Amino acid sequence: MTFNDILKSDFLNKVSSFSFVDTMIALVLSLAAGLLIFAVYKKTFNGVMYSSGFAVSLIAMSVITSLVILAISSNVILSLGMVGALSIVRFRTAVKDPLDIAYLFWAISEGIVIGAGMIPLGIIGAVVIALILIIFTSRKTSDKPYILVVNCSDDKTETAVTEVINSGSKKCIVKSKTVSQRGIELTMEVRLDSGKTDFINQVAEITGVEDAVLVSYNGEFLS
Repeated sequence: MTFNDILKSDFLNKVSSFSFVDTMIALVLSLAAGLLIFAVYKKTFNGVMYSSGFAVSLIAMSVITSLVILAISSNVILSLGMVGALSIVRFRTAVKDPLDIAYLFWAISEGIVIGAGMIPLGIIGAVVIALILIIFTSRKTSDKPYILVVNCSDDKTETAVTEVINSGSKKCIVKSKTVSQRGIELTMEVRLDSGKTDFINQVAEITGVEDAVLVSYNGEFLS
């Protein structure tokens, strides 16, 4: 193969058919869609710990997906090879909140739609999905879930603790009960109307209670 044959290769022909303007338009629009997803995720986040890395990855995922679609949209053979290459990718990061999956699919879908050139569909879809998520995730429930862990010395203490919790909470469900020679450990899901946690002080003052711990959670980690 000579140097002239290399210059006449299909690889360089593909470079000449590359549209810089179309690529920049698609990447800028996918970046805008990613920023919208980032803003909605930050506004509607109701979990325990906010992950800025996950939020930024939503922006990158939208742009990267759009770039991949731009590369494979004009070549069927390349698209088949890209599918085979991406099929071996495995993600090991655990998604703790089910709503995060919706944001991941949203970012990927925006990249696919914009990269395929269906810009009006991408814009309309981004606005509609953003409104849906903002409306439904901003609805606050009247009762807030908590996990209460109490260490009792005996059965009488357990009965007294249960009475105080039932009187100071809207709903109380026993999640687990551990009995040992050192005493009884109760783990309960407690829901409060106003979010006031004054009753936990009364629980700690009961004779026979070694300690009482109240932890706020989003109601999805324990079943």
